[in-house]
Amino acid sequence: MGVAYGQDLRDRVLAAYDRGMKTKQIADLFLVSSSWLRRVKQRRRESGETAPRPRGGATFIKIDLTRLAELVRQHPDATTKELHVFLGANCCESAVGLALRRLGLTFKKRRSTQRSKTVRT
Repeated sequence: MGVAYGQDLRDRVLAAYDRGMKTKQIADLFLVSSSWLRRVKQRRRESGETAPRPRGGATFIKIDLTRLAELVRQHPDATTKELHVFLGANCCESAVGLALRRLGLTFKKRRSTQRSKTVRT
């Protein structure tokens, strides 16, 4: 996924269209795809909106984060799949991974040995 184009570019592209330029010419001039330009024009025509749509994934978490944190403390070496089973949650396994990230928990472990003095391993 890429980054949404800014409002300034959207306004310039639509202004060029309003001046009578063809879609392909505008796309070549502003280095955007013709399909993106058609979607921007269609959205303005149908709803009057030109701003980028909000992006993002899950905003609602079905998982009890307190219970998940407690499970991680009880089973520090458990995988996401195992935590999903322990929770018995009505969600997908990847949602457990997202919840872990929201809690600031990762699967990276600190090494118990001293770091190499010469070369990183």
